[in-house]
Amino acid sequence: MIDAEEYLAYCDKAFDRLTAIVVGLGDDLANRRPPLEGANTAYAILTHCLGVATHWASTVNRGIVVPRDREAEFTASGPVDELAARARAVQEKFRADVLASDFSAPPANPPERTDVFVRTQGAVLMHVYEELSQHLGQLELTRDIVNVQDHEEHAV
Repeated sequence: MIDAEEYLAYCDKAFDRLTAIVVGLGDDLANRRPPLEGANTAYAILTHCLGVATHWASTVNRGIVVPRDREAEFTASGPVDELAARARAVQEKFRADVLASDFSAPPANPPERTDVFVRTQGAVLMHVYEELSQHLGQLELTRDIVNVQDHEEHAV
């Protein structure tokens, strides 16, 4: 079974890569929505990942209710430096939540959702890693699309 530090090494890498992409885009491109139906900005994707990590590790696993406006995560915008600072703070809080979790115990506040299989705190944390990983791929594509779009606009 994976231990907390091994698990955190994977999550830290994902958090760091997500944040680096958004910071690398800068304020303009990080807040630009790709020209695709239903696409989100890089800023919104990272904001959503922070909401996911906090909600599942604190509220679901530990029973420490952290208010979350999931819908607002997808319309969030702002300076990337402020988001990067928030990402670091969430990553540290997430680390504390993981270290306080009992991977084999049931979550303190199980979700009512039936689309995720989370009967243990370890499974809840795997769900967080699943979300971070899939959104990292989405963010990489978003970065590539807005970079091409920006290049095409400036080439004219």
